[in-house]
Amino acid sequence: MERLDKFLSDTYTKSRSKAKELLKQGRVLVNGLPQRSGDVKIDPQKDTVLCDGVLLTARPKRRVLLLHKPAGCVTALRDREHKTVMEYLPPEHRDLCPVGRLDKDTEGLLLFTDDGDLAHRLISPKHRVKKLYYAEHEGTCTLEDVLAFREGLTLGDGSKCLPAELEILGEGKSLVTVTEGMYHQVRRMLASRGKPVTYLKRLGEGSLHLGDLPLGMTRELTEEEIASLFPV
Repeated sequence: MERLDKFLSDTYTKSRSKAKELLKQGRVLVNGLPQRSGDVKIDPQKDTVLCDGVLLTARPKRRVLLLHKPAGCVTALRDREHKTVMEYLPPEHRDLCPVGRLDKDTEGLLLFTDDGDLAHRLISPKHRVKKLYYAEHEGTCTLEDVLAFREGLTLGDGSKCLPAELEILGEGKSLVTVTEGMYHQVRRMLASRGKPVTYLKRLGEGSLHLGDLPLGMTRELTEEEIASLFPV
């Protein structure tokens, strides 16, 4: 069962407030009868919902899978030389595509989906979706490094990074939060400050955290988790 206003926003208006407005105006029929309350629960598979004479149908459920990626595999659908992340997915989910990438030697949170809009939102720098990494590196970061990350680093090839967060955890250990995904970005950022990375793991993306999911294992996201990544 699903709230009527949410169903309208998912299938027709893209906005919960617009859905409520249509309901108030009596433009929504449920099983042939006008319905003015968004609180009403409907079954999209059984109930007939029309808005302005248009029959509304539920969208196919989008699938999102989270993998705790091990080191030693590449983020690719196929590769002639290396093991790929696809080999860790259950057979029924191998039609999904990776959202962005983690390099071969990086562990951690990697998403897969069949929803192109969601993938674009997570990858595109304009949406500023935060990606959290734990890094072990040579040397120990300083306040100067923190300020440099905050201002936005310029890498050796001239690439300009968006402002990022650097948290010093101790000797040779840091947390790094970025909102874009340039090639080997976190490794290159730390290397540009004289702190070459020896171990890297993505702990979080957007509202998601890796948690205690074992290395090499996957789990499906709940509808609530998906909605938190790509709110209506």
